[in-house]
Amino acid sequence: MQIKIKKLKEDAKLPKYHHPGDVGMDLYAMETVTIKPGEHYRLWHGFALEFPVGYAAIVKDKSSISKALLHTMGGVFDSGYRGEYNTHLVNLGTEPYTIEEGDKVSQLIIYPVEIAELEEVEELSDSERGTNGFGSTGKK
Repeated sequence: MQIKIKKLKEDAKLPKYHHPGDVGMDLYAMETVTIKPGEHYRLWHGFALEFPVGYAAIVKDKSSISKALLHTMGGVFDSGYRGEYNTHLVNLGTEPYTIEEGDKVSQLIIYPVEIAELEEVEELSDSERGTNGFGSTGKK
């Protein structure tokens, strides 16, 4: 699959797969920032993408950063979006975390997606689970 990428900032480090078979391309910080506990921060990556309808680009956690209790928020980019990509991080830990310029901060995964057509109905069919939500399968 070919994806078009445009640098929006001269010093942007473009996403990169590091090993054959990797599904996530690493995304890099363009600045140094310290994120305090409970704080949110949006890191901009300096590039934009173009890919076909029927796919989505989704920003996900890097295991190295998630170990420090940083988590990505949101991060779904539609095929029609041509703006700058970013990573929205929140620090769920109890210690400040410093990201240095050039650090890997998240990963970008290109997913095939089905574009659904909704049909409004009066009733839905029965299922074994029904309307049971959280904890419906029990603890054991």
